[in-house]
Amino acid sequence: MDVTEQNFASAVIERSKEVPVVVDFWAAWCGPCRQLGPVLERAVAGRAGKVELVKVDTDTNQNLASQFRIQGIPAVKAFKDGAVVAEFTGALPAAAVERFLDGLVPSEADELVARADESALRRALELEPGRADAALPLARLLLARGERDQASAVLANVSGSFGVDGLRARLELEQTDNPALQDAFAALDAGATERGLNLLIDAIPTADGTRDEIRKVVVGVLDELGPASDLARAARRRLASALY
Repeated sequence: MDVTEQNFASAVIERSKEVPVVVDFWAAWCGPCRQLGPVLERAVAGRAGKVELVKVDTDTNQNLASQFRIQGIPAVKAFKDGAVVAEFTGALPAAAVERFLDGLVPSEADELVARADESALRRALELEPGRADAALPLARLLLARGERDQASAVLANVSGSFGVDGLRARLELEQTDNPALQDAFAALDAGATERGLNLLIDAIPTADGTRDEIRKVVVGVLDELGPASDLARAARRRLASALY
């Protein structure tokens, strides 16, 4: 779709409040523009209406080119909610264009994780096996049904997640006969997060060979609480004292 100064506000600014709009600033004489154009069109078409593409001829829409500080073409700018949220200049290869668009619209796996039901989470992990935000809630669903082995298998494929590390450590600690840890886990499950954290941290100094697993459980809970949580900040200080 060709856009001009007359309809840019409606076709791009207003429309981007409903769906991301990618604007290709180009000119007929520009060789790289002719290379990039079909690449953009194919990539956008492959997203089935989740993003739209419009073209602005900079020769005939010089005010727009000036307004958006176009200094070289092709120049591509992505709009969401009426503002530019991403951009690039030059004829990027197809893979780079795909990555650019991936940052604008949720992937299939992103949408499945947002649904959060079991079948969606399983499908998300089929598409992206290492996704912690799919593995963690799925493992919790399985644990709620008592399917410990299946939960462990789901977590085994994920690395680099405090939450996953914490749940994996909890599964190991649940096999011990430490009543303080069992009380801590029961408190966490009941929503008594502060009590659960206190019990876990209090157990660290006398823990025999399980200090690191307890630490991982605590860190996983703190990660879920988030950095802005007063409870998390207080627990971090207590954890540091217990460890060092």
